[in-house]
Amino acid sequence: MTIALIGVNHKTAPIALREKITIGRDELAETTRELAATPGVAECMIVSTCNRVELLTVVESAETPVAGFLARRFGIDAQTLTPHLYAYYDQEAVGHLFRMAASLDSMIVGEPQILGQVKEAFGVARTAGTVASQLEHLLQSAFAAAKRARNETGIGANSVSIASVAVELAQKIFGSLAGRTVFLVGAGKMSELAARHLVEQGAGAILVSNRTAERARRLAAEIAGPVAPEVIDFSQLYEAATRADIVISSTGAPHPIFRREHGQAFLHKRRNRPMFFIDIAVPRDVDPEMNKLDGIFVYDIDDLQQVAAAHMEERSRQAVDAEALVAAEVERFYLRQRAVSAAPAIVALQKKAEEIRRAEIERARHRLGALTAEQWAAVDALTHGLVNKFLHPPMQALKQAARTGDDLRLEALCAEWSLPLLTQAETPFANDPAASSTEAIEAETGDHRRKAHRSANEEKMEAHG
Repeated sequence: MTIALIGVNHKTAPIALREKITIGRDELAETTRELAATPGVAECMIVSTCNRVELLTVVESAETPVAGFLARRFGIDAQTLTPHLYAYYDQEAVGHLFRMAASLDSMIVGEPQILGQVKEAFGVARTAGTVASQLEHLLQSAFAAAKRARNETGIGANSVSIASVAVELAQKIFGSLAGRTVFLVGAGKMSELAARHLVEQGAGAILVSNRTAERARRLAAEIAGPVAPEVIDFSQLYEAATRADIVISSTGAPHPIFRREHGQAFLHKRRNRPMFFIDIAVPRDVDPEMNKLDGIFVYDIDDLQQVAAAHMEERSRQAVDAEALVAAEVERFYLRQRAVSAAPAIVALQKKAEEIRRAEIERARHRLGALTAEQWAAVDALTHGLVNKFLHPPMQALKQAARTGDDLRLEALCAEWSLPLLTQAETPFANDPAASSTEAIEAETGDHRRKAHRSANEEKMEAHG
């Protein structure tokens, strides 16, 4: 099986293309199941945010037609979409996933939202039934790597986000937010983050509106500052917008909710006082045509990269340690996966040794005569210890060959001792996530020894006790 990651992001595709393939929360589960139905796809999940759409799959081979899924799903000409796609396989795919979860591939390096978005996508895939043991182990390892990157490096210090950059842009436009009326359209996570930054920066009146009124009221209650935010019924959206100097919009609408004719009406009612729209939604909430009106200024999520660039130099310095840590976690992940290929051989070696040990004890039974239970336990412990000492070198040789990816040596060792072999080429993961580490393999073989040991003792005690 092969790990394949296909996608587009803010680095490879403009927002005009990204918004055509954005997958909303309400359709993510269905789309994930559609991807799982693609021939050759064994497991899958989809990460869809304002900056990326990525398909993470476990497939039969690199030739499995995953790359064409987005074009088919959204009715886009493949020749239009393909130049913007990237594709990673196996270790490169794992490396990209780990970097993405740790926010090293984000528009703003170190932003805290992406890890939660990946976890949410993983939860949706789990519920949809498209995740099994291989992606389960991979994603848990990615989350652990991301957590280490944030906790052990400076990448998460002075946290920034798309929302905070949006507010910073508003400050640069007006000089100060004091006395300015800000209208938050949409009550999702982005709006909440933007609202908190606005309150911190001393914004005047804050208006909040959302299609679901309860969510708007909840957001207003959570961000209440010196002046309580005013909740606007969504049916009064356009009337209320004329009061706003700054509109920050982040809804899940499939089409723009602010169009050129709305902008013309706003300017007329405001007597041409300027308005600034910061559109952090994908698909966009604000029609780009509004930017052609004198007195209305529109910034979309790609425009925010210009502001984000000011953070990049310091963030890049902080990211050096995080990059090294994540690279080490990727290598550690693959060392564990390689160790899995030795598991069947180690278990078989233990089993064969135990069978020989027990057979020799049986042959020696008549020479030993009648022994007490304590004496049989001593014989059992002695032979068990000898077997362990003899098995230690071949077991270490098997593990080392697996860890280093030396399939030729692993095959030779297994052939020499007539042991079964599961090569790394056959599967990049264990079928059981718990067996995906050297420690787990040792636990498994140890458990096998303990069971055999207990069984032998019980037989001896029944026969001679």
